[in-house]
Formats: sequence, structure tokens, C-alpha cells
Amino acid sequence: MEIGIIGAGASTVGLLDALARLAREPGAVTVFEPSPHRWRGRAFGPDLASVRVNTPPMIMSARHGDPAHYARWLEECEASHLDRRLGHQTVPRGMYGDYLEQTAESALARLRELGWRTEVVDERVTGMSPSDRPTLLTGAGRRHTVDVAVLAVGSGAPQDHYGLSGSQGFLRDPYPLASTLDDLAPERDVAIVGSGLTAVDIVVSLARRGHAGRISLLSRDGVLPAVWQRPLKIEPRYLTADRLTALAREHGELTLGRLRSLLDAELGQDLGELIEEVRATRSEDPVERLRRQLSLIDSPGMGRRVVQQTVHALGPYAWHLLRRTDRDMLRNEHFRTIASLSSPMVPGNAAAMLELLDAGQLAVVPGVRKIEPVEGGFQIFTDVGVRSADVVINAVNPPPHSIPENAGALVSSMLASRVAELHPDGGLNVQAATGRLTVSGKADPRLYALGDLAGGGLFITTSIAGLAARAEAVARVLLAI
Repeated sequence: MEIGIIGAGASTVGLLDALARLAREPGAVTVFEPSPHRWRGRAFGPDLASVRVNTPPMIMSARHGDPAHYARWLEECEASHLDRRLGHQTVPRGMYGDYLEQTAESALARLRELGWRTEVVDERVTGMSPSDRPTLLTGAGRRHTVDVAVLAVGSGAPQDHYGLSGSQGFLRDPYPLASTLDDLAPERDVAIVGSGLTAVDIVVSLARRGHAGRISLLSRDGVLPAVWQRPLKIEPRYLTADRLTALAREHGELTLGRLRSLLDAELGQDLGELIEEVRATRSEDPVERLRRQLSLIDSPGMGRRVVQQTVHALGPYAWHLLRRTDRDMLRNEHFRTIASLSSPMVPGNAAAMLELLDAGQLAVVPGVRKIEPVEGGFQIFTDVGVRSADVVINAVNPPPHSIPENAGALVSSMLASRVAELHPDGGLNVQAATGRLTVSGKADPRLYALGDLAGGGLFITTSIAGLAARAEAVARVLLAI
């Protein structure tokens, strides 16, 4: 079998690693990626040391089923980026990119030992000619015929909610911060659109570069990410894929009420604490919430810990079982709460944020309605008045399941030839169990999608653990295991 993989980010690393571990017969794999920073994707390319991995090592393994794989690599590297409050390494993202790169190269070497032919082509795939064996067309005019094609092209561009693209002083995509912040004078007033993890990266990086100007976090609701607690071992008894499947089969679908019953059984007396935390997400002053959560890093309560593990490990599977009305409610009414609790900031960054907030240099500005460019800067209209800024940096994530601009020509050609169709919530329609592209409900055994391009998934950024799990599932289908 000849496999063509389009894109070389974290999903592809997980797929190559799974193929190298599971393959029993020779084959061939060609990876297409024009970026000089292959295997790293947008998130883990070279950048400032202050841009850290926001997740403990045990859920950053690119090898599904081996949560200690990344931690072992860290030990071998003798890394020294300990977050003392968390009790774990929080390395620069560029260093995590080194881990992804070494994992991919090791997998390719293992495949070659097994008799596989491997090739990495530094060209962008711009089209596909469907037939019994799809032909991939590159921007350089080369044609590659494969048995199966896997689309792993990453996520789209950050949204520009306020239509500021092209305005002097507006930075739409902040990464890499090493370039974005390089020409920013330290006395400028900076407004950051968004208050999630990307905004935290920008604030901490500005502080470590000695920025002296005012920094404002602009958002509609002013919700900051929660703060990671010291990880504790969690072995779910009720919140499992088997339990979810059984409930869905028994009742014909999974509902939030039935999911809540499993959470209740899992947490017991800790459920009340979690409910209060959920309520506080929007009602509590964001600075006091940050201060309180920093004081609870060593709290024994399991509520937030279970939510974090469940959303990333079980969330994508549960999402497909939930009835449509419940999915819509979660997406439209509870997005910020779920994103805040399930994707926290590391304590070191939280402490740096709190120091800036207490000093008055940083402010969280909710109720933002409009941002307009004016001569020499910007005006920001909020529920309580108007503020100004010299520079606006966008920290809004790409829309879920959006199609990257560099994959637009390829996806357009696939839609035109009717080998793919758009999912109503973004991305392409895929068969949940196999990752195969579907058209009119029929799955195509020649075509697969991994990562954010696979439509119908959860509405938050997919974790490395989730990407690795989907990658291994696709590998098993490809190898007929």
C-alpha cells in the first residue's frame, strides 16, 4: 500500500509513529510539506523561550497508549524548565517541536527498517485527480499516485472579528512572537484581542522583554483560562467510552442529562465544588478568580482535573454521540466556560499575569463592542466607554474545523470532483470511527482526514492526546488491524 500524507504537523507525527509500531508488512509513505519547519505545525515552530507548552507532559505524548513517551524524552534531554508550582516541566514550544521532529524521524527510520519506502516532498499539494488510485498534484507540477491519501493540513487562519486587517499597527497572526514583537517599542500601549491561552503567551512574552506600556486584554466576557492544578492520577470508572456507548445504545442517543449522571457518579462529593467553579467562570471578577485558582493548585478536589482529562480524552468521542440540540447548546452558550476549564494556563504564567494585573500594567477589558483604526492607533468601544491603543494584536483562535488558506486549492478540487463535502459545522465530512471522508453518507476507503479538518468534532482546540488517538485509529484502518 502506498500512503500519501498531506501536511507534516502533530497529526502526521502521531500517524507515522503508529504505522511504525503496528506495521507488519512493507509499504510506502510519502509526506508532502512545503514548510521548513516540518513536523511542528503552526504551534510548535521556533519561537521565544517564553512561549511555553501550556500542558503537563503526561497529556502531551504523540504516541497513543504511551502517556510517558514525551516525559521519557524530556528526561533524556535533561530539560530544566520546571514549573515549581505545577511540579512538572513546561518547556518552550520550540523545544516540544524538537520532540515531535525526533519522533517523526525515528518513525520513518523504523519504517525503512521494516522495508517501507519513505519520502518527504517539500511541495504543497494543490489538487487531486480522483480515480481508483488518487493522483496528488503539487504546485511544482509533479504528480504522485497513491492508494490512499490522508489530509492532515492543520487549522485555518485566526479570525479578524473587528475587520482590522490591513490597518497600520494591527497584527492578525501573532505567531511566531519572536517576529511579531521584535519591532514593538516597549512604551507602546498594546491591546490584545482575546483572553485565552494565546493572549497569555503574548502578555508573558511582552513582560519578559521588558515591555513598559499598558497592556489590555479585550474580550466580550473577560474570561481568562483557568489555572492548572498539580496533576493527580485519574482512572475513570464511569466516564469511559464503554459507558457512553452503552448509554447511547440503550436510549438511542446520548444527552447532557445522562452525561451529567456519569459525572455525578464519577465525582461524588467533589461535584458540588465543580458546579461552583462553573458558575464562577462568568460571574467572578477575573482577577480574583485567577488569584483564587493560584491558591488552589494543590487542592485535592478532583472536579476540574476530571473535566480537563475528560474533555480532551473522551470529548471528541462523546461529541459524536450527543444529540444535536445538546451540541448546539454547548457550542453556543457554554463555549467560554468549557474552554477556560479544559485548557488552563500553567501556574508560572498565571503568577506572571497576576503580578502585572496587581501592578496596574495589565487590565482585563470585557464588554468590547467595536475597534476602529484612527490616526496613530485605535479606538476601542466597550460597554463602559472608549479606550485607546497604539497597537492591536489578534489572539483569537482560528474557527473550529476551518480550512487553511494553503489547503484551499486542494479542498476546492476535491469538492469540485465530489470526493469530499463540507460539514455544516466546518471542515469536511468524515466517518467518525475511521476518519474516512464521506460524501452523501458513503465513506471513501481511499481518502482520510486528520486533525482540525475533520468536521463534526469538538469545538475546542484538539489536544495532542486527541490527535494521537485519532492518528492511531486511522493507522489501524489503513493496516487492516
